[in-house]
Amino acid sequence: MQKITIAIDGFSSTGKSTVAKRLARALGYVYVDSGAMYRAVTLYTMQNGFIEADCFDVEGLISQLENIHVSFIFNESLGFAEVYLNGENVEKDIRTLDVSQFVSQVATVSEVREQLVMQQKNFGKDKGVVMDGRDIGTVVFPEAELKLFMTASAEKRAQRRYDELLERGDDVSYEDVLKNVQTRDHIDSTREDSPLTMAEDAIKVDNSNMTLEEQFEFILNLSEEKIKALHKKKRH
Repeated sequence: MQKITIAIDGFSSTGKSTVAKRLARALGYVYVDSGAMYRAVTLYTMQNGFIEADCFDVEGLISQLENIHVSFIFNESLGFAEVYLNGENVEKDIRTLDVSQFVSQVATVSEVREQLVMQQKNFGKDKGVVMDGRDIGTVVFPEAELKLFMTASAEKRAQRRYDELLERGDDVSYEDVLKNVQTRDHIDSTREDSPLTMAEDAIKVDNSNMTLEEQFEFILNLSEEKIKALHKKKRH
């Protein structure tokens, strides 16, 4: 059966990564979490003092880009690939609210985007890939056979993220999480380089009132229909 490229874009905390991981597993595809790559670069930026609440040394970060290596290593016990920064497992470190507060700023840097987009394109050169992020369907894989755009109300997304952080044991308030979601929405949608926009040929998925299972089944059906249609077209 012919393999396709599936691009999943959308706002923060819409469950893109969760559904993309599960979808890739169900189809036997490779999953790439592009957002995790930006989070890893952001963690490096924080660790090296290039960004703080009131300052961002963009030139300092750019000068170090060649020293930042992000990779994914599959963890069999977890069933998905974990993120490594310069050989160190940072899967948990990049999911904190501290990293969330800076990731959209780091992602606005054109040189950062250029380097990561180049890596992302390489991940998908053989198709059979599910990738989620902010500009996958518009910039990384504009030729993707299936493009999805995930959305939900800011309040719903903040509640999901808040519950997730509490479950991890993080000490956060709902108000701080909601503010972070709203701030990231604004930065992601208004940045000059590859702003968050829905591709013209993308299918919009508003999961405000969907369960995880309903969302997954809906997207899996869309994927299987697209794969079958292309297979049928190729045979004719």
